[in-house]
Amino acid sequence: MESVNIKELNERIQKESSFVDLLSLEMGKVIVGQKSLVENLLIGLLAGGHILLEGMPGLAKTLAINTLAQAVNAKFSRIQFTPDLLPSDVIGTLIYSQKKEEFEVHKGPIFANFVLADEINRSPAKVQSALLEAMQEKQVTLGEQTYKLPDPFLVMATQNPVEQEGTYPLPEAQVDRFMLKVLVDYPKKEEERLIVRMNNQGSFPKANAVVSPEDIIRARNVVKEVYMDEKIERYIVDIVYATRTPEEYGLGKLKDLISYGASPRASISLSLAAKAYAFIKRRGYVIPEDVRAVCPEVMRHRIGLSYEAEAENVTTEQIISEVINAVIVP
Repeated sequence: MESVNIKELNERIQKESSFVDLLSLEMGKVIVGQKSLVENLLIGLLAGGHILLEGMPGLAKTLAINTLAQAVNAKFSRIQFTPDLLPSDVIGTLIYSQKKEEFEVHKGPIFANFVLADEINRSPAKVQSALLEAMQEKQVTLGEQTYKLPDPFLVMATQNPVEQEGTYPLPEAQVDRFMLKVLVDYPKKEEERLIVRMNNQGSFPKANAVVSPEDIIRARNVVKEVYMDEKIERYIVDIVYATRTPEEYGLGKLKDLISYGASPRASISLSLAAKAYAFIKRRGYVIPEDVRAVCPEVMRHRIGLSYEAEAENVTTEQIISEVINAVIVP
């Protein structure tokens, strides 16, 4: 009976996920290379999670989310985070109208489907927390009224790995609210040559709207139906637990390198991201390879490194790699 259901689910997902190729193709027109970035944006979009991007300036971070918004025919807004930004600049405020003799609501740039929070670590904690409350609750309170944010709602925050002077690093509890942390790397030589040529010619292709926000909402519901076996669930929990109690998984050498392990949000994000990855690969069920594929992006910002790890130049990537290799695959 179960195999019949999986077969039906597979056929349904083959049909429902056909727009993923269209979306990738449309984004590929504008963004040269950066396949991993595009794929992670789609995972975040389909799993309903927010994305933290880290990379040097000029690596198409802003362009990527803008292009995605065009392809989905959704509202896009960009907030440049600066030290003098106020929470009201993000979420909006109440302004007194003398003509009407009452307060009017002026909604901020957070009221969009796709929000780019550029250089999020440049603003003080109160601004960061205003944005992160909106991300978590998907609503904003202005005065006594609460306003729902549009659906789908995706925040892509960027931060610069260099120039740490004058920045306010995100606290661990806030970083944990991002489903994925994606590291954006430099393009390959051939890709960069193509970028230079496009800029010299001034011929910038535009993404066409190929999907509607309603299609994304429907796809998110289908993603939740992707079948996940109990063995895969246990596998996910084992990976997360191995970052908390590494000695139980034969990884005693990691005990002094980890100051704190991944939170339960990591387990939830790992299962949702794996389902979204399976959906992108046009499959109706999750396999261990799906979990392994999304693991670095889901886990890298959720593991705290100890002073010993920093002294020995150990990275979270190395720890994740050790954990994935040690935990038994179902």
